[in-house]
Amino acid sequence: MLLRSQLRLACGITAPNRLLFGPHRTNLGSAEGRGLSAEHVAYYHRRAAGGAGVVVTETASVHPEDWPYAQAPLASACPQGWSAIAEACHAEGALAVAALGHAGAQGSSAHSQAALWAPSPVPDAVTREVPKAMSVEEIAAVVTGFADAARRAARAGMSGVEVDAGQQSLLRQFLSPLTNQRTDDYGSPDRCRFVREILRAVRTALGPGRVLGLRLSCDELADTRGITVDAASELARDVHADLTAAGGLDYLVATRGSGDSLAAAQGSRPDGHGPTESATPLAPRIRAAIQPEVAVCAQGGIVDPEQAEGLLVEGSAEVVEMTRAQIADAELGTRLHGFAPDAEADSPGPRPRPCVLCNQHCRVDYPRAPAVSCMGDPSSGHETDPEEGVVSLALPAPPAGADRSAPGTVSGPRQPTPLTEEATGTCQPDGNGTPDEDTASPAPPAQPVEVLVIGAGPAGLETARVAATAGHAVRVVERADRTGGMLRVAAAGHGRHRLARLADWLHTECEQLGVTITTGYTAADRDIDAQLATGGAVVLCSGGRPGRIGYRVGAGVRRMDDAALLGLLASGAEPPHGPVAVYDRVGGPVALSIVEELAAREVAVTLVTPDHAPAMQLAPVGALSPAALRLARLGVPVQRRQRVLGAGNGRIQLEGVHTGEVCEVDAAVLVDCGFRLPADQLWHGTRLGMDRAGDVIAPRGVQEAILDGRRAAKRLQEVRLW
Repeated sequence: MLLRSQLRLACGITAPNRLLFGPHRTNLGSAEGRGLSAEHVAYYHRRAAGGAGVVVTETASVHPEDWPYAQAPLASACPQGWSAIAEACHAEGALAVAALGHAGAQGSSAHSQAALWAPSPVPDAVTREVPKAMSVEEIAAVVTGFADAARRAARAGMSGVEVDAGQQSLLRQFLSPLTNQRTDDYGSPDRCRFVREILRAVRTALGPGRVLGLRLSCDELADTRGITVDAASELARDVHADLTAAGGLDYLVATRGSGDSLAAAQGSRPDGHGPTESATPLAPRIRAAIQPEVAVCAQGGIVDPEQAEGLLVEGSAEVVEMTRAQIADAELGTRLHGFAPDAEADSPGPRPRPCVLCNQHCRVDYPRAPAVSCMGDPSSGHETDPEEGVVSLALPAPPAGADRSAPGTVSGPRQPTPLTEEATGTCQPDGNGTPDEDTASPAPPAQPVEVLVIGAGPAGLETARVAATAGHAVRVVERADRTGGMLRVAAAGHGRHRLARLADWLHTECEQLGVTITTGYTAADRDIDAQLATGGAVVLCSGGRPGRIGYRVGAGVRRMDDAALLGLLASGAEPPHGPVAVYDRVGGPVALSIVEELAAREVAVTLVTPDHAPAMQLAPVGALSPAALRLARLGVPVQRRQRVLGAGNGRIQLEGVHTGEVCEVDAAVLVDCGFRLPADQLWHGTRLGMDRAGDVIAPRGVQEAILDGRRAAKRLQEVRLW
């Protein structure tokens, strides 16, 4: 497998494999010192230990006035963190590369309380803020900032640096005719001068034997108005030639997009609605334009090992970035040692936990600013949290009287562990071996317990998986004829088919661990009584049920809840006939996926929402605008700011939530995408040995269900009194 083969870079350093973990926002840092926390160290160490060949850290700003988000690292505050990361990653054989950048007009003035810097006063397409056109002196200060940051990274022991000229960077803004309208030496006809000066300064500051990477937006998806592939190819060739005497470029990551187009915003982090390998066609074109000693890295939604291996085999790239895939499975690189790209899904051996392209927890650039995480692996981003029991690092507590405002601390509900001199370089897992969710699960019990798990949704399967890993004898019963629960149901919606992969993975893992799974069985109180009578344990994971609807439905209209409709589609049955109204009371992805699926099947469908726009809950993860565009292309009518009053005689009666005005729409079927309630009929909280997990506690998302399952399995280790 080429993905596992070594890669010799031009600087003389060899990467152990061709798998790259790219820079991304984590919110693991500090809003005060702007340094790198112990959480950062644990996060990157886990990926290095999990088999990543190159680990690129979160982009650090090279100038203090560039403060794009609250926890954005500042290069001058990062050396201590870089040193700890370098030592941790190098101990695992991985390269540790520091990403350096400046967000320019795509940053934020809220934290710095200063005007944004940009080549020209062009309003940002997203924030609409007008930046300040940089003076020549300010340009020189940024060049110096890059050089100083590179020097600090090298002294800290990092393998090298990656210069950010990607989608969200000041360098991209200088390269693009859309945002650089200058007429001086840094504008037309030589918009590349700024980037060349930075790369020269960085290469000189690094010295010999250090890696220099470049992340380059090679296509802004703006026709010929912005950066094109041809222009990017010429720039890459010229830049490398310019640096040859000093050591040249070692690798180049070919990305696409910017903040200036809707298509680019979606293309930079694709979801299940489009091709996952969004930017990979760029890599072979860039590779053909530059010298063979520059390793070209393919990037853009590559989440499956088959994809990555195919790109290397066909010669499109020398390196593959699989960032989201390694958030979903930190041990991806290690698992690849026992993985054959053409293996069946149920073949023996460790298979990577799949990335489902949901963008719900790995994309954290929204106001609540949670730590980066993953739907399928809630421990991602929480590697130092003892409550998760997944990875426990030997990072000592700060000494008494330590300055809490030092780099690596943060104010607010989540307190990243500050890095201290004692903590630097001590980021080894407790015990021996590679830290992963299996080895770091609860230790095998002294007396294995017989466990009955009722329900084989994500909470039930994860409970069974972790409990079986810990040595318990586990039996799962499921009322439906397949495992997966709501994961399997939701996968029937348009653009959400990859959710079934997570259900398949959980099922296969349980089978390989010896879990007994019985489907088509409805558990009752007698099953619980019999299990507890023998000293066993019961974990109830029976999921949720439809909640109250709050309106009347008369003859002439068929009402279905969202799960029933998706179950119908999943079974292969024909969709409902006649006009369909989908009532989205939640504002999430479920109703949207139903509408798109019905429209794709040429069913006349209307979306009704009490909100100002459909699927408002998608806004935090950047999916609202693409969703609106898809609905417009499908021609789906949307009734905004409306609630359902009642239904009957082929009509749905609506009321304006603000105006109180009443109107009607034609509908033979009303699909209610409403809130759910716990299906807790079997829950008896007073029984010793009985626990619960997932929607039966409170209906929430998949990540919460999986996290509940892990915690329920962990509680099986506690002292038992029966």
